Amino acid sequence: MPLAIEAVRQIDAIFAAEATINGKPAAERLAVRQRDIAPLVSALEAWMRAERARLSRHNDLAQAMDYMLKRWEAFTRFLSDGRICLTNNAAERMLRGAALGRKAWLFAGSDQGGERAAAMYSLIQTAKLNGVDPRAWLADVLARIADMPQQRLHELLPWNWKKQQNMAPSAA
Repeated sequence: MPLAIEAVRQIDAIFAAEATINGKPAAERLAVRQRDIAPLVSALEAWMRAERARLSRHNDLAQAMDYMLKRWEAFTRFLSDGRICLTNNAAERMLRGAALGRKAWLFAGSDQGGERAAAMYSLIQTAKLNGVDPRAWLADVLARIADMPQQRLHELLPWNWKKQQNMAPSAA
């Protein structure tokens, strides 16, 4: 089907351009997106709207185009914010561990055991999202938490703990 091939070709060009800025700072990603990627996205939208008008509403490709065009604003949001990723692959990769462990977690022993496992999983993922080694963080927190006054517990949160760790070498 030539229309589907053309759609994939245009989408591939967008992803190829995006691949050149992966890992760059948000401001740089935004500048490249506005300069190089936005015209590709605009061309894809114009092409899709023109081709969609020629197709029957029962056509499978027309239904796929309708799906994307109805969500165009959400799809193009990455063009106005350098922090937003073109795909949700990173988020899905992070959830993969939870999906794979789901069967094992059925046997947490009790509802309370399941809640504890979920809390630990949340803590570990929060540490990872903040660029903190979960093992080092948990080891330090477990060693210190019993002697920590309640009003200072916030210091043990991953983002605050990381700041303390970064400041420690310069203070020594």
